[in-house]
Amino acid sequence: MPERASTTRRLAVLALVVALLSGCSQLGGSGTTAGAVEKPSIRVSVFATIDLATLWLAQEGGYFKAEGLDVQTDVGASGQEALTRMANGQDDLALSTYTLFFLAKNNGTDLKLVADATSASPRSNELVTVPNSPVKTVDDLNGKRIAISSKNAASDVLTRSVMRDHGVPFDKVQWVPMPLPEMGLALAQGRVDAAYQPEPFLTQAAKVAGAYPVIDAASGSTQAFPLTGFGATAKWVQANPKTMLAFQRAMLNATRASVNRARIEPLVVRNAHVDQDIASLMVMPAFGSTLDARRIQRVPDLLQQLGVVQTKIDASSMLVPQASTG
Repeated sequence: MPERASTTRRLAVLALVVALLSGCSQLGGSGTTAGAVEKPSIRVSVFATIDLATLWLAQEGGYFKAEGLDVQTDVGASGQEALTRMANGQDDLALSTYTLFFLAKNNGTDLKLVADATSASPRSNELVTVPNSPVKTVDDLNGKRIAISSKNAASDVLTRSVMRDHGVPFDKVQWVPMPLPEMGLALAQGRVDAAYQPEPFLTQAAKVAGAYPVIDAASGSTQAFPLTGFGATAKWVQANPKTMLAFQRAMLNATRASVNRARIEPLVVRNAHVDQDIASLMVMPAFGSTLDARRIQRVPDLLQQLGVVQTKIDASSMLVPQASTG
């Protein structure tokens, strides 16, 4: 009898351990197994930016694979193009600027924000000029040619915000949309007078064109401003809840790992085709993953203040439930 009781206790303990391990697996970084997600292979529409660093880390570090996902990127010229491709059903998710997500929502596209990507850190997004430009200070900007990635993107909105903070009108600015990688050359050739440059293009422009800062675009009203995130259509989120949560978990784990700069720099060199010396000098944005409604609300509020949208947009209505890895 004692032996039988001992065996029974051992079996009960073993069963408890198995149950606990199973529970931890569902809460941890490998919470899904192959075939558990609705769509194991997904495409994310993106544009060339350092904001992709955590996605690259999730791909190459095995965080997506651990969640049963194969994630491929579809590279476009701008955040607007990335958003359009996703909204049209060409891709599953998109990395874009928050300003463009909220503008699309305001125009009737039913979108959801799935995961955070980046916020502006000091000196990571600046308005720059060159020695032969008529722009020397922020007071010189009105009436000049300013390069931005696209109208109403973060580059446009943040530039207008810092000009407003300094009492500089922007009603006569000639906004010149162009891909971020082309702005340094445009400055050097005198085709624009100033340009909004995030990293790594900021450091590249300094190297190739002698560009130097006019003002930090993430200052004043836009200090630590939410810049980019991942979104999908409401229809896709509803049809793929497990896939969405798996994507969130992978991105959360990759974001936690991104605090080690040594893991980020090689990805930038390899995927963004940035020289190692530039990668080592550039200022990283603040990487994030989990969405907070109060923080994200800053974006539509600024759009309303600048007159880009006429009515208040509730950011919380666009946020989906956030996964946790415990």
